[in-house]
Amino acid sequence: MNILQITPGAGGMYCGACFRDNALVGAFRRQGHSSTLIPLYLPMTLDEPDQTRGTPIFFGGINVYLEEKSAWFRRMPRSWTRWLDAPWLLKATGRFASQTRPEQVGDLTVSMLKGEEGNQARELNQLIDWLKGQDRPDIINLSNILLLGLVRRLREALGVPVVVTMQGEDFFLDALPAHNSRQAWEVVRERSAEVDGFISPSQYFGELMQSRMEFDQGRLAVVPNGISLEGYEPTSAPTAPPVLGYFARMCEDKGLPTLVESFIELKGRERTSSLRLKVGGGLGPSDQSLVDRIKARLDRLNLLDSVEFCPNLSREEKVSFFRDLTVFSTPALYGETFGLYVIEALAAGVPVVQPRHAAFPEVVEGTGGGILCEPGDPLSLADGLESLLLDPERARALGESGRNAVRDRYHVDAMATSIVEVYERVLRGEADRKGRRG
Repeated sequence: MNILQITPGAGGMYCGACFRDNALVGAFRRQGHSSTLIPLYLPMTLDEPDQTRGTPIFFGGINVYLEEKSAWFRRMPRSWTRWLDAPWLLKATGRFASQTRPEQVGDLTVSMLKGEEGNQARELNQLIDWLKGQDRPDIINLSNILLLGLVRRLREALGVPVVVTMQGEDFFLDALPAHNSRQAWEVVRERSAEVDGFISPSQYFGELMQSRMEFDQGRLAVVPNGISLEGYEPTSAPTAPPVLGYFARMCEDKGLPTLVESFIELKGRERTSSLRLKVGGGLGPSDQSLVDRIKARLDRLNLLDSVEFCPNLSREEKVSFFRDLTVFSTPALYGETFGLYVIEALAAGVPVVQPRHAAFPEVVEGTGGGILCEPGDPLSLADGLESLLLDPERARALGESGRNAVRDRYHVDAMATSIVEVYERVLRGEADRKGRRG
């Protein structure tokens, strides 16, 4: 099968969708499929071999932004603006991507969702022209629903079905200015009718988006995310002193302040007073002030020496990070679509404590690798963590169950196999429709 994957790059930011799609394309290729990964907007920052190598970046972020802001710029000959898509320039610009907030890009988001009717129509035409010069794909996968504006022209120009993966876009769309958010959801519902299939990493998020986007349930497939298992070994962390881990973007939405409050509570309890904390994950300029405030609070409590911050780790460093943990939690406050960091912890045999909301109950139950606590409640989280810290045998059993589940069902090759099965069903449905029309 010839598979075309289109995924936005995040510049200098660590991006879970980029990691996922890059690993997925690598797995497709290992399984004998032809697969091309096309980056949009900015280059990808990756922790595994780059599957985009040799492929141009389309919808270059600078051109996309200026086309939104200036009708005069949109009328300029393409030959005058092409230099703004130079990889070195986009890479330099990508350093500022982490500072962009939803409220700053409301009009741009709506315009992109409108596709050929939006201000970036010539970027779409350029992508179509390039694809027509390549081997025709059998199927196209768009990385998220914010790319729905591409669907109509891709299907018309290439005559192949388009599948869209869902990745937590509701949080972004709801955070747009109110008038942009209403308009964006209207366009999403309209354009979703043109999509041949949707893939969600969890039943929770698939059902949520199916109700909000109003597409028929028969077009929804649930395929859990998977990771590359290379390098993951069982945790070697000692039980004395035990180590609590967090790994995600270092921000409030992912629950870092909640976890820190739970850590402070546990340090005040006699039986867990030796606990240490390791905080890993993405740290960009917009998150630095929160981390600085957390460090200042820990310092005032004389706890800073018990905490280690490990920002922007390489893959090898990340694998080592998880191997040093006793227990793990990233208590995200919002409706997390899946929580790939849970699978990463379990791959190292580290038991998890996660909030009882969003996709977490589904993932914890599916892996048998942890327990649940009340959402947004530092005391409930502390109690859950303490129960595992004081019962090493139970913690070890949960970690082993989670590790076995990840090795069996939550690795990237299993994800690729399941997604190919979805593609095959979509292609059979397309063939049946063409046969009835013929």
